Amino acid sequence: MVWVPVCKTADVSSGDAACIKLDDRFLAIYNVDGEFFASDDSCTHEEASLAEGFLEDHLIECPLHGSQFDVRSGEVLSLPAVRPLRTYPVRLEGDDVLVELDR
Repeated sequence: MVWVPVCKTADVSSGDAACIKLDDRFLAIYNVDGEFFASDDSCTHEEASLAEGFLEDHLIECPLHGSQFDVRSGEVLSLPAVRPLRTYPVRLEGDDVLVELDR
């Protein structure tokens, strides 16, 4: 596992999410009141970008069919998704957002 810088804190406004392409993967980076979280960007129900969804507190809602996930754990909070979302550890170094990835 390695810590990888994926964006700057200023790149993701509080209460918002951003899709970050990193090599062959797409990550969603979430800013919840200055606390950052990361997950795969694709909904586990159907392929839709979660970064384009609605973020409220620690809940991200898929823009396609409304599945909801907890961005802290990936837990499914509402159907139609049934598989949890893969999440990744995040840490901040200065204004850099780093995500721990297997490479």
